[in-house]
Amino acid sequence: MTPSIIQSLIEQGLPGARAQVSGDDGVHFEATVVCEAFRGKLPLARHRLVYATLGERMGGEIHALSLKTLTPEEAA
Repeated sequence: MTPSIIQSLIEQGLPGARAQVSGDDGVHFEATVVCEAFRGKLPLARHRLVYATLGERMGGEIHALSLKTLTPEEAA
C-alpha cells in the first residue's frame, strides 16, 4: 500500500475531498483530509467516513492510519 493509493481511495470515496497522505513503511500512515461532508460532524463521525472509503484495507494492508479531518473553513 502506498500513500498515493490511499489518497486516491479517500478522494474517490468522499466526493470533493482533498487528501494528503504520508507514510514510509507501507503499513502506517498519516492523512489530512479536507471535505465539506465533515461540516457539523464530530471527529469520530468524520473518521468513520474516511475509514468507510478504505473498507477492509483497514486493519489489513493499512495497519494504522492517523487522521486529521477538517472542513474547508477549518483548513483555511
